[in-house]
Parts: sequence; structure tokens; C-alpha cells
Amino acid sequence: MLQALHNDALGKLILRLTVAGLLLPHGLTKLLNPGSLTWIGNTLAGQGLPTVLAYGVLIGEVVAPLMALIGWRSRVAGLLMAANMVVAIFLVHMGELTTFNGNGGWALELQGFFLFGALAIVFLGSGRMAWRPD
Repeated sequence: MLQALHNDALGKLILRLTVAGLLLPHGLTKLLNPGSLTWIGNTLAGQGLPTVLAYGVLIGEVVAPLMALIGWRSRVAGLLMAANMVVAIFLVHMGELTTFNGNGGWALELQGFFLFGALAIVFLGSGRMAWRPD
């Protein structure tokens, strides 16, 4: 019975679909709302960084999740998603790094989930259930 629950390929598929499927709508919202890219660009400029880097969010939140969803270069996709989350935490959420929400959970649960889930994809790869397993 327990042997039937041992399926690494299915576990990797679930991880990829969950992380990428939940991150993609964040990217699509930014893609469809150019004002959000302006806000990100202004935030980058406030840190002394080039505003053109704001378009990197589309790579980290649209292109990379699509790569992970289909299972093409999943390790690269995981790395891009993780890098995206590190930048997002640095730019927007540093003040919440040690904060808890009203329910006692970490204020950055979602960002942490995306970051560490993406890192898991980097180290685990896509599994067999992918367009191009890695």
C-alpha cells in the first residue's frame, strides 16, 4: 500500500504545477497592467538600479512559470522564479521579513512558498512527467 504512494515523478509534477500555476497569475496581472511595471521601475530607480530591469518580472513570473508548467528546462525556470522572488523580497518586502500576520503566520508566507518551491524545482528537476525531462 505505502509503495503505491512512492512516486517521485508525480510529486515533481505536482510541485511544478503548484508553484508555476500559482505564480503565473501574478505575472499575467503585471503584463496586463503596465502601470505595475512602472511602479516596479520606480522602485528599482529608488534603489539606484536601472528601470529597464522591471521587465525582468515578466521573465520570472510569466516565461519561467510557463516553462515549468510544460516541463521544459524546469531547473532554469526554477532558478528564474527563485531569483525573481529574491528581488521582490529585497525591493518590496524587506520590512516584513521578521513580521507575523494576524493569524500567527509569517507575513511572507506566499513569497517564501514561491522562493523555496522554486528552489526545490532547481534541485529536483522536472521529473519524468515533463515535455523535456531534466
